[in-house]
Amino acid sequence: MIAAEPGLMTFITVFVLAAFVGYEVVSKVPSILHTPLMSGSNAIHGIILVGTMLVLGNAHGPAQLTLGFLAVVLATLNVVGGFVVTDRMLHMFRAKPTDRKAAAGDAGAKDDAGTSSSGGSAGTPS
Repeated sequence: MIAAEPGLMTFITVFVLAAFVGYEVVSKVPSILHTPLMSGSNAIHGIILVGTMLVLGNAHGPAQLTLGFLAVVLATLNVVGGFVVTDRMLHMFRAKPTDRKAAAGDAGAKDDAGTSSSGGSAGTPS
């Protein structure tokens, strides 16, 4: 027995339900997890980009070629934009260069006698 193909109403129902579920899931994510979530979604969008290229390779006719090309362009913009946003977010967590110099200066500070600031002599470990 051959199963009937799903109709347009089924596709619209799945799309609307996916939109609601996606909104609820993303809105409940704490802000500290947005960077790892963005990195994971970039990997998924990379797979989507490969899929759009495969579909474009099998396209026939001007309408399918146009939609396939548009899908590849939009998927590429999504991947590149995701990496740009992730990179900007990761830069927010890096230490400033002045903080690194101050920390390095404090760790290696020695007094005039050649001993470290922890009280040990220069030749013996503290």
